[in-house]
Amino acid sequence: MKNIICLTIFFALTLSIVWPAQARDTKYLPPIAVALEIKDAKARLDGSVKFFFGNQEPPKVLAKLSTDVTNLKTNAVGKSDEKACNWVFLSAMLALEKRAKQLGANAVINIVSYYKKEVMSSPTEFECHAGAVIAGVALRGEFVKIAE
Repeated sequence: MKNIICLTIFFALTLSIVWPAQARDTKYLPPIAVALEIKDAKARLDGSVKFFFGNQEPPKVLAKLSTDVTNLKTNAVGKSDEKACNWVFLSAMLALEKRAKQLGANAVINIVSYYKKEVMSSPTEFECHAGAVIAGVALRGEFVKIAE
C-alpha cells in the first residue's frame, strides 16, 4: 500500500511539472519579409502568384474567385520558435499558392492571420503560436485575378 501511495505522489508531481510545458502557447508576430527571405521560401514559392497582406493595395482586381483559410501546424521539437514559425508560415504560403493555381488566380489579397478564427491584419507581420511540441499559423485570403 505504501508503494502505491508513493507511486501516486510521484506521478502527480511528474504530471504537475510536465503538463505546463506541454500546454505552452506563446503568441509571436514575426515579420513577413524575414520569413519570405529565408532560403526555403525563395526556393519553393515560384512567384507566379502575388501576395498582398493586410491593407496592401493590389493592382486592379479583374475577378474575385474565392476566399479560403489555411490552418497549418508544424513539429516544433528541437527548433527555435522563430524557425518553427517561419517554417509553418512557409507551409501556409505554399498552401495559398497551390489553391490560387487550382482556382486560376494570379494573386491572393487581403491576407490576414486567422488563428482560432481571430483576425489579425498587418501588412508587415503574421501571427504564429508556438508550443513545446507544435507551432501553428492560420491565414485567410481572397483569391483573385489582377491586372499584370
